[in-house]
Amino acid sequence: MAYHGPSYGLSRECHLKAQAKFNLDRAKEAVTWVEAVVNRNLTSESNNNNGNHNGFDGVRDQLDFAVKLKDGVALCELINKLCPNAVKKINTSPAPFKQRENLEMFLKGCETYGMKSQDLFQVNDLYENKNLYMVVDCLFSLGGMAQKNGFDGARLGVRVSNENKRNFTPEKLAESNKIIGLQYGSNRGASQAGMGSFGNSRKILPDEFMRH
Repeated sequence: MAYHGPSYGLSRECHLKAQAKFNLDRAKEAVTWVEAVVNRNLTSESNNNNGNHNGFDGVRDQLDFAVKLKDGVALCELINKLCPNAVKKINTSPAPFKQRENLEMFLKGCETYGMKSQDLFQVNDLYENKNLYMVVDCLFSLGGMAQKNGFDGARLGVRVSNENKRNFTPEKLAESNKIIGLQYGSNRGASQAGMGSFGNSRKILPDEFMRH
């Protein structure tokens, strides 16, 4: 992963906000779900590259979460489990452009599976550690969609509800336009009784004047 140097000004502020939104417990839950669905443990590249073979392969922070998924292989395997043949060929090359291609194919597979674009992350959110919380949110949304689509394996998130569309006749819609919202008051029982003609001055009777 390329080093982009420290962030300053607005970029730094956005980066800190993105970090604050990252929930480590949710990230761990998401990784555990991916591993259960693809039926293998996801090995952290940082452990392998640094010669760290102490047996730890969990998620301790955002970096651990990112390196497990950033090559896109596990994510492509995941969407293929949920939606067979969503990704025709998974790249195993360590070349960055091939890994990015995997992420793009995963995201397209998610759309094919029924997810909305606002529930997806951008490639750079994961590959460049920019908005990792969005990756976690995407996996939870995918888990909910899997439940909706009848996946009988491991579960993550809340099942996406079915859309409840209602079709109203033109007559019903016309009736609704006659209803006055409560914030505008009510016209029930209103009348012009006691009101004089427009432009007439008000007459003050002696008894009324004495009361004031």
